[in-house]
Amino acid sequence: MRPRGPPAALLPLCLLCLQAALPARGLRARYDGEKLIRVVPGSEQDAETLRAALHRLQVDVWQPSSPFHVAKGTVTDVRVPQNTSQSLLHLLQQASIPYTVLIADLQQAIDNQTGLRPHRSRRSPSGYNYEVYHSLEEIQDWMHHLNKTHSDLVHMFSVGKSYEGRPLFVLKLGTRSRPYKKAVWIDCGIHAREWIGPAFCQWFVKEALQTYQTDPAMRRMLTQLYFYVMPVFNVDGYQFSWTDDRFWRKTRSRDARFRCHGVDANRNWKVKWCAEGASLHPCDDTYCGPFPESEPEVRAVAQFLRRQRRQLRAYLSFHAYAQMLLYPYSYKHGAIPNSACVESAAYDAVSALQSAYGVRYRYGPASSTLYVSSGSSMDWAYRSGVPYAFAFELRDTGHYGFLLPEPLILPTCAETMLAVRAIALHLLAKCH
Repeated sequence: MRPRGPPAALLPLCLLCLQAALPARGLRARYDGEKLIRVVPGSEQDAETLRAALHRLQVDVWQPSSPFHVAKGTVTDVRVPQNTSQSLLHLLQQASIPYTVLIADLQQAIDNQTGLRPHRSRRSPSGYNYEVYHSLEEIQDWMHHLNKTHSDLVHMFSVGKSYEGRPLFVLKLGTRSRPYKKAVWIDCGIHAREWIGPAFCQWFVKEALQTYQTDPAMRRMLTQLYFYVMPVFNVDGYQFSWTDDRFWRKTRSRDARFRCHGVDANRNWKVKWCAEGASLHPCDDTYCGPFPESEPEVRAVAQFLRRQRRQLRAYLSFHAYAQMLLYPYSYKHGAIPNSACVESAAYDAVSALQSAYGVRYRYGPASSTLYVSSGSSMDWAYRSGVPYAFAFELRDTGHYGFLLPEPLILPTCAETMLAVRAIALHLLAKCH
């Protein structure tokens, strides 16, 4: 029987999380005096102490995605509210657990991430500015514009609607040169606060359209493949991260019994749903939902991908932050059957990426390279028959975290473009 929600034992904890409830809808949360700290437990005892403190204080853990994953040697980045700062930092000092302050004032860091400045133009002299962060409305207007102006290579459509009724738009890129073509799916923004993801999806489309005529490799890619690009998967959450809470992660669905909003859209897929690395607690950032594909966004994309399964050869999902290229399995340890082909593609991708600016990415199975998590889109795609399934964790490794400054959009996207191109060319040239 499927669990429909958290067991009764979790009720008191869920009530505790309400104490840190957000302001009323439309009033942007502020983070004055809040810090981002990094802790690396030096022993299992330190890890246990840290896990207990994070659980008790209900703070926002940026890395890893849940206190559950904190172990000896785990790099742990924690957003510390001002009213919690003294108690958590005092506890760490008392336990002789060292920590580093990565960001001393999160509100100042947000203000410095100029995408939030209301009067700044988001258009370059030549048109759309790909080196700034864009709101959902701007991204969707941009998609409509490309659909009108590049009808030879672009077809825009919706796979469904979000919980709050927003269309789930996708751009289909490629020439209509033949009736049947292999396809690559690319999505960004499953987690709302990871703004660099949607920025890359827009960059990918720009590069494809601008270089199609001049770059033989791009021409080959768009001639032999279709690319389905979904710039913002979690449209409700992304909108909420612009209007209310910059660090919102989940969808915006509501549970009838709890005031906590949202489900982790990367724990809601029908593959080892709600096992290790996911939570049944509606207030947790890794809440798996009441049942698989409970979220309209996940269900709509899954249904579309099922219809395309004979064409799909690659699934790419873009997240932040860690500088990693991950492939299955995420829900368990063990090698996938075509691991030689996939690992070869990953090596080509990270090598191409590093050639741009020298930035190094780790690569490997998600369960051993990052941590075990169940119900992920990448594992679902692979289990559904897509031979190449990858999840990128883009820049950086914690100095900025989710607040990657706009001047770093260009280098991040440019290097990532090389990685995606390497995967696509590998797909065309080698293993299947």
